[in-house]
Amino acid sequence: MNYYTKQTLLGFITITEEQGFVTSLSFEQKTFSGKWDKYFLSELLNDAFCQLEEYFDGKRKEFDLPLNPKGTPFQQKVWSCLYKIPYGETRSYKDIAEQIGDKKSCRAVGNANNKNPIPIFIPCHRVIGSKGDLVGYGSGLDIKQKLLDVEKNNN
Repeated sequence: MNYYTKQTLLGFITITEEQGFVTSLSFEQKTFSGKWDKYFLSELLNDAFCQLEEYFDGKRKEFDLPLNPKGTPFQQKVWSCLYKIPYGETRSYKDIAEQIGDKKSCRAVGNANNKNPIPIFIPCHRVIGSKGDLVGYGSGLDIKQKLLDVEKNNN
């Protein structure tokens, strides 16, 4: 696994890649110490950070990266729906639950959102409460609000 950390608009972000796929994004400076872990700005990680900066600058509305989030089949189904939420738009947890065919699974959708290993690239920040309120974000509501503001101000 390769990983790299950079200072961004939102503070330090660490992105990891494995076998040619982006596998995680974390809103912190991380250090890994496994036998195969390597702090290295590969071509893929450089591209991921470049696309992220373009997104923050309002120049990019869609990401073009090979992603491989690890999760359960249910989580994968939810993340697939999140990936399809257009830039500058939001959906409720209920909307996502209905989209996957189980309108009673709002809480499970929220849990899958919280477990999303590649936020921003898989835009879980675009999921809000049914009354339009900001609820739940693994990295804090302030970051969620900043991401929504980036999209609102550049849409």
